[in-house]
Amino acid sequence: MAENDIPEKAGDGLYKWSALLVVVIGTFMVMLDSSIVNIAIPKMMNVFGSDLETIKWILTGYTLAMGAVVPITGFISDTFGIKKLFIGALGVFTIGSFLCGLAWSTNTMIAFRVIQAIGGGAIMPVGMSYIMQIFAVHERGKALGFWGIASMSAPAIGPTLGGYIIEHMDWRFIFYVNVPVGVIGVMVAALLLRETALKPYKGNFDYIGFISSISGIVSVLYVFGEGNSIDWGNVKFPLILTFGIFSLLIFIVNELTHPDPLLDLRVFKVYNFTLSQVITGITTLALMSGMYVLPLFLQNIRGYTAMETGLILFPSAIASGLMMPISGALFDKFGAKVVTIPGLIIVAFATYEMSMFNMNTPMSTITLVAALRGVGLGFAMMPVNTAGMNDVPKHLFGKATALSTTVRSILNALAVTFMTTMISSRSTENYARLTEQITPFNQTAGSVLKGLQGIYMKNGLSQADAHGSALSTLGKMVYAQAYLDGMNYVVSLTVFAVVLAIFMVLMMKNSKKPKSDQSSKGIAKREVLNGTESDARIATVLE
Repeated sequence: MAENDIPEKAGDGLYKWSALLVVVIGTFMVMLDSSIVNIAIPKMMNVFGSDLETIKWILTGYTLAMGAVVPITGFISDTFGIKKLFIGALGVFTIGSFLCGLAWSTNTMIAFRVIQAIGGGAIMPVGMSYIMQIFAVHERGKALGFWGIASMSAPAIGPTLGGYIIEHMDWRFIFYVNVPVGVIGVMVAALLLRETALKPYKGNFDYIGFISSISGIVSVLYVFGEGNSIDWGNVKFPLILTFGIFSLLIFIVNELTHPDPLLDLRVFKVYNFTLSQVITGITTLALMSGMYVLPLFLQNIRGYTAMETGLILFPSAIASGLMMPISGALFDKFGAKVVTIPGLIIVAFATYEMSMFNMNTPMSTITLVAALRGVGLGFAMMPVNTAGMNDVPKHLFGKATALSTTVRSILNALAVTFMTTMISSRSTENYARLTEQITPFNQTAGSVLKGLQGIYMKNGLSQADAHGSALSTLGKMVYAQAYLDGMNYVVSLTVFAVVLAIFMVLMMKNSKKPKSDQSSKGIAKREVLNGTESDARIATVLE
């Protein structure tokens, strides 16, 4: 029997898939909430009488709290058990959701969102770690494929569901909808899930790692989470970023020297795990071009409502969700490369087509291209992560998933900041270039201006007012085109990122068989003889 395999018992098959369903429900709730709340921000501004600078902390506070919680999930799950942590996290998330629905001001909403995030931040890494422990290697691809349905489909379903609730129901149901699902999830998890093996606590908690990870991750996420609103001329942002980087440096040095680190950075010695994190980071850019840039195009440029945008993106969520378990099953049979590379090729082609969108692109074409990207992402995302995790020793699953989630959170913030900064700078450059062409000597611009002026005069405006309105409309048209060109440019850059990811997938090792049981026994023996988990952990990774 292999080290990472779990002994099969009668009824284990039914238990594993039932437990997976519980984990998927919890993950889906968290991912759905992350996207659905964005739609309610304008409504909350009106209800609470708040400005944008204050209301954005409803989103920012949630992100920062999640980032702070993730690093400690590995220690808690190893010490107290994954079952207890999952039930506790799901319970805290459910209570936080209920309190958010009762919020009576912006400040209370921010406080309750932080409570919600404390539970939500733990559910993702704990859920993945639990799946890795209850499923044998030959089934993990399929299992993580089903788990991936939640992470890929929820962000696309969120705007549609959120738009429907705001238009037809009380906006507070955006939070209340989590409560009955969460209560049922807690009860089913308590009755169904089995506890995992525990690691006895030796009283050497990594306090320096805990404090430095929170200060570093929160600082970095705060700065880069600002996106396009970062004002580098404001001394606050450079100072916070410097403090965050310094804290992360302390964290790295401490984790490499602590006998029982909070996040075991030695996991990066596992070749496929490290490469999978790099590939995931690169493909995050391509993922954001659909999750972030495309909704901007549909709402800001094409003028669709949030609900209409959600309906356009909904087929991509369905396509991605359907492909996830299929790609997982194919991975179990053929390995990561055979599944991931065709998926990335599809993503590259669809992303290139998306970079060609304009004001006249039919809605059906946008929906079809987005769905095609969903198919590609469904094939590409999970196999790489699964291949990386399969090479991680079983006793490091908790810390490896926490480390992977932490890296992904930072990369998501960096990707959004990169996108917004590039779109803004490119749009400004394009706008300056296009406005230079609007002169009395440009016949095309003159004819458009006269046509607009004629329309306004027919509607009863004087010649002077009509001329001013025509100039304003022409300026908006030029800016829209400049903004669209900036979006297309950024999306086209992500095509190169996907091509780079394809080459990196080719560099992954094909071996996905874990170490032998004899190796496990030898490691366990060394742990007892040496009395230090650190040496055994290093030996396990290097072997």
